[in-house]
Amino acid sequence: MNATPTALPEVLLLTPRIFRDDRGAFWETWNQRSFANLGIPGPWVQDNFSLSKKNVVRGIHYQVIQPQGKLVRVTHGAVLDVAVDLRRSSPNFGKHIAAELSGENGHMLWIPPGFGHGFLVLSEAAGFAYKVTDDYSPAGERTVLWNDPDIAIPWPVKPEAAIVSAKDAQGARLAEAEVYA
Repeated sequence: MNATPTALPEVLLLTPRIFRDDRGAFWETWNQRSFANLGIPGPWVQDNFSLSKKNVVRGIHYQVIQPQGKLVRVTHGAVLDVAVDLRRSSPNFGKHIAAELSGENGHMLWIPPGFGHGFLVLSEAAGFAYKVTDDYSPAGERTVLWNDPDIAIPWPVKPEAAIVSAKDAQGARLAEAEVYA
């Protein structure tokens, strides 16, 4: 596993070693020793999976109670995955990174607690799998507006073509959002 720091140094782009042949491909998506050597903590408390169609935008989600670290990957299809620094004391507060994750490239992102997370489906459909470091807290769940102009994520979809849940469409602007200290 190769870990590359992003423009937000705490967020890592992970590239597994992929073994391909005429049957298909194989790679590890999690290895406790390898990830510990990369500084990615455990333990993991839950695995999640979502299936979404093209132009679905999910996020930008985070929890202020029981903040979660997330290890995210795509099982099939492709997404533009985004992490936003929501730590008010950080020099990178409000900045984001974006990376294309796909079932083909096998890339993953480690998104530590203190960051918001969202993605846009680029393919006809995408399976999205992720591990989290803490339990889901409905009382602590928050959403920053996916197209907040203050964050200025260059989503490759026209706003009118984006498929967004009612909850995500009502996300807070960063300036008004409850964020981390």
